[in-house]
Amino acid sequence: MKTVRIPAGWPATQEQARAAQDELRGRVVLDEPGPPPGTGTVTGVDVAYDDERDLVVAAAVVLDAVSLQVVAEATAVGQVSFPYVPGLLAFREIPTVLAALDALPCPPGLVVCDGYGLAHPRRFGLASHLGVLTGLPTIGVAKNPFTFAYEEPGAPRGSASPLLADADEVGRALRTRDGVKPVFVSVGHRVSLDNACAHTLALTPEYRLPESTRRADSLCRRALQEATP
Repeated sequence: MKTVRIPAGWPATQEQARAAQDELRGRVVLDEPGPPPGTGTVTGVDVAYDDERDLVVAAAVVLDAVSLQVVAEATAVGQVSFPYVPGLLAFREIPTVLAALDALPCPPGLVVCDGYGLAHPRRFGLASHLGVLTGLPTIGVAKNPFTFAYEEPGAPRGSASPLLADADEVGRALRTRDGVKPVFVSVGHRVSLDNACAHTLALTPEYRLPESTRRADSLCRRALQEATP
């Protein structure tokens, strides 16, 4: 497991973090379709916290996009790099997530975050932030809609409805299992929303959440146990 230090110059205040978001947000690429669903590799990233010791553990799990079998995995542990502030959660996680991605022995392909991309109050969630910093195609698949409005999609798997910020579509509520609560998909970087939804459906053959997220969640929890005496 790789150990991570907080990078020099990392934002320490809310004002600094918002200024960094403002600077980086203009670099998000929204006019590329991204890799075709069901091709290459897909990597899930997730984090787990030990609040008492101020630790965060990140996991990156690479899956074959066709079989959804694990190709490679890596973890990293570091100090929490920013206080808990809604809308700025990426600053708590990104240094450790980057280290886990860097420790992979193969290219990650599409990166799937357990969180948001454009579906974020400042249009720059973890998936967008990670995509801009790495140049990788990224999407966010979240468990809840954050602050955005949506109408319930149809009951069958594959049904979707817009996730709206006023009149702007910032993502989609996507049904991945018949009659089960939808997930909330948003573009991060270098992927279209249609393809982001198609990737999400390809990654959910059995469960509500993508296999990439499920595997990364399991790995980072195990790694946190190993890192915590």
